Amino acid sequence: MLKSKVGYSINPDSFVMGLESAKESTKDFANIKCNFLFTSEKNDIKKVIKGVQSVTDTPIIGCTSSGGIIVPDGYITSEFGYVGMLSLNDPNLVVGVGCHEAGRDARAIGRKVAIEAVENAKTTRAPAYFYMVASPKQEEEYLMGIQDVIGRVPMFGGSAADDSVAGNWKIICNDKIIDDGVAVAFFYTDNEIATSFTGAYKETSNMGLITEVKDHRTLVSIDGVSALRKYGHWINVSPNTLIGDNLLMASIMKPLGVKDPLGNLTVIRHPMFGNDMGTKTTADDTILLGNKIVAGTAIIQCEASVDDLINSTGETIKDVKRKLYTSPAAYICIHCAGRKFGIRNRIDEVHKQLVKETKGVPFITAFTFGEYGYDEHSANICGGLMLSFTAFGKD
Repeated sequence: MLKSKVGYSINPDSFVMGLESAKESTKDFANIKCNFLFTSEKNDIKKVIKGVQSVTDTPIIGCTSSGGIIVPDGYITSEFGYVGMLSLNDPNLVVGVGCHEAGRDARAIGRKVAIEAVENAKTTRAPAYFYMVASPKQEEEYLMGIQDVIGRVPMFGGSAADDSVAGNWKIICNDKIIDDGVAVAFFYTDNEIATSFTGAYKETSNMGLITEVKDHRTLVSIDGVSALRKYGHWINVSPNTLIGDNLLMASIMKPLGVKDPLGNLTVIRHPMFGNDMGTKTTADDTILLGNKIVAGTAIIQCEASVDDLINSTGETIKDVKRKLYTSPAAYICIHCAGRKFGIRNRIDEVHKQLVKETKGVPFITAFTFGEYGYDEHSANICGGLMLSFTAFGKD
């Protein structure tokens, strides 16, 4: 039977933060197989890991979270940083982890990471499920490489984040700290694991055909019209007000979305920078997105209110519970940092939603710059401004 516990700390000393979090999350556990670790960019992460490893030598995986984390006790943050850890305890669970820094061929790196995780699990089989964390850049290529090795095994996860989109994010894998790259945890188990992956945005009637894309993530034109102008028309805002990173905040409540081939899932594409990262050429008018897009496919303008963003967290916990035949023993809640920026000082309402719907089951919430998952019969996919909530079943 799988069990879990959550520990956290805001002690001013990073080593003590890791130690206190690990002591709390591993207390009275004899079969710890994996520790999800989320921390602040403000921490000395090497010391955090040493603190954790002074308590347990079991696998650690995670990343920096943007601004804080949520655990059953509340939204956790401080001027010194924060550490939170959720530990999984199950005599029958096997976990293999792997990681690699970025390089020229992200897909090849994905293959290497998958092989490392399989070997660390001391098996030759594909896992039942896997978690991925990467830097916000080549997530789709890493995913393809991983799936080259293990096939379309269901996944969850999210991209490492920092507090101000300054590139200070870190990936954590055992005692390794990576600025740019990817890490995975492969889960070998007969227990149920389920994910609810959603943006929970409403689709509007504003939609068009992607007619030109540059470098996979730059939306050049929709219906033959420059992307920034088309988007500004859709949301009734002058494109001149969306130049550079002004677009990042303006689009949180009004992002773009693409449908998976079966129509089961609308995957959100977050407009990050207007006019190709702030260049001044008036003819450019492009939109840099957080994930890949493909010319010749449709794109939809979506929308949500702050109330919608808050309430969707409770609804997503309900949805993932419905997917389990057994009782949940742990929740890993990957929540987009952009959504948190939109929610602002109402983040405590998200905590209340999660506590209400988890009903005493341990959980930890990290705020990421990209989210990964699947829904029903969709393929694994990477998105932004989304929720990837995963439940581990007791049996």
